[in-house]
Amino acid sequence: MTELNPAHRKVVVVTGGTMGIGRATAQAFARQGWAVAVLARGEERLRSTEAELKDLGVPALGIAADVSDAQAMDAAAARIERELGPIEAWVNNAMATVITPVMDITPEELRRVTDVTYHGQVFGTLAALRRMKPRNRGAIIQVSSGLGLRAAPLQSAYCAAKQAVQGFTDALRSELLHDGSAVTLTVVYLPAVNTPQFRRTRNHMGQAQNAPDPVFDPRLCANAILSAVQQPVREVWVGRSTLQMAAAQALVPGFADRKAGEMWDAQLDPTQPPPDPEGNLFEPKPGDPGIDGPFTDRVKPGQREFVTSRTRDAVVATVAGLSLVGLAALAAPAVTAMALHQARQRGGGWPVAWRRQRGWFG
Repeated sequence: MTELNPAHRKVVVVTGGTMGIGRATAQAFARQGWAVAVLARGEERLRSTEAELKDLGVPALGIAADVSDAQAMDAAAARIERELGPIEAWVNNAMATVITPVMDITPEELRRVTDVTYHGQVFGTLAALRRMKPRNRGAIIQVSSGLGLRAAPLQSAYCAAKQAVQGFTDALRSELLHDGSAVTLTVVYLPAVNTPQFRRTRNHMGQAQNAPDPVFDPRLCANAILSAVQQPVREVWVGRSTLQMAAAQALVPGFADRKAGEMWDAQLDPTQPPPDPEGNLFEPKPGDPGIDGPFTDRVKPGQREFVTSRTRDAVVATVAGLSLVGLAALAAPAVTAMALHQARQRGGGWPVAWRRQRGWFG
């Protein structure tokens, strides 16, 4: 087969790479000169995304694959390496959800959301790792959500799948550290983002799905993902709301429970019904909606609003250091008084150095 990447550019794979955040991410890597492979189910969007990437001047390859099929993922990875070259970065972005209360979700829907959103990331990670680990290099990005940190009503299957991704990734990271592997793992937690998925989600509520404020640009998420490959970190939090959810869940989980309950209404738009209640859960839908969703008028400006675990660790270290200095300052008078008392008890009177400091003799 003809080599598509004769210049041997770095190769990135983006699952769910033909719409919303995935498509923005594919373009972000292409603008940095990477060869890009995108995996998705919809043939129409694969071809248009592939053409867009080639127009940006880089080799591109669109492969039809369902991320819940482990064999299909491994076959896609093998083809990418044959045609584009060694995979340097793999972005697990594909997701699926269903908007309904816990008691109304069917077993089939629950399995499908889990297969795509959790098993899809596991199978993608394994396909990448089989190639990266022997070379001892590469970056794997798990695209998660603030809902993977603090669950919300109406999306139990999605929240559970995203939290499972965190557990899987932490376990795998510890294994890579044990093995001395240089392959990096990063989890990127996203806020509400203006993507077409809000109009393609399976929805049993009779009202269109809404993105709760604040809403962010898919390109901000793409920049965070690109940054995590260029400068690997353990975690990235995109948008102020994601940081707030993480902090609330860690510090005041009972309060976070009550606030999450308020998200029931915030996730629904009572002014219109869902355009397609069946959504794309089991089958891709026709059309090519591109990157942006229906909430462009509410998108927050800025393309750099994300914080990494490196920043968090620096802040924690600084706070801890200042706390230790403060405790030492508070403890110093008590320690001095105790030393003086012990000296007097030994009959030595006031210590010479202490008396000299006080000017009692020259």
